[in-house]
Amino acid sequence: MKLVVMTRPTFFVEEDKILEALFDEGLDDLHIYKPDSSPIYVERLLSLLPESTHRRITVHDHYYLKEEFGLAGIHLNDATADRPSGYRGNFSRSCNDLSLLKEAKRKARYVFLRNIFDSISETGQQATFSAADLQMASRHGLIDKHVYALGGVSLDSIRQLRDLGFGGVVVCGDLWNRFDIHHETDFKHVITHFGKLKSAIG
Repeated sequence: MKLVVMTRPTFFVEEDKILEALFDEGLDDLHIYKPDSSPIYVERLLSLLPESTHRRITVHDHYYLKEEFGLAGIHLNDATADRPSGYRGNFSRSCNDLSLLKEAKRKARYVFLRNIFDSISETGQQATFSAADLQMASRHGLIDKHVYALGGVSLDSIRQLRDLGFGGVVVCGDLWNRFDIHHETDFKHVITHFGKLKSAIG
């Protein structure tokens, strides 16, 4: 089972230091998700991270950065969107509809199945699927090693998601809510919790 960390949607002062520390602790797969951001800020964040980490980073926007920084790949935030014209590298995509999941998996390296649980980081964003929906998708082989759970994923839900057959989990709020970007500079709680998540993944 894979552990993916997704960035907060906004930039903050200590971000590059925390991300570098997470890589030092064994983070293998980081998704930079900064919707509506200027590419110059994403470039700056990437330039602050050690070059050795770039091959473990996927971007959700500004796809030219994949080649410029030697990144792992790009992520399409839509189940049916086409790859950028001429793009031949690794890509993943998001999906929030079980009826589209089979097609979304075609050719994609993996798919984020969104809104598995109520969001931890976004108020009012509710789960899309019932427990019965997920059990049915698991029984029919829709959920497999190429499908990663996104949305409300926490340390407490990892075992349940493994039992359903998910190939990975995407963690956001459960990690970043342990650091107050406005009042803290010590991010040890984030690193400690990441260690617990990594141990739970096995």
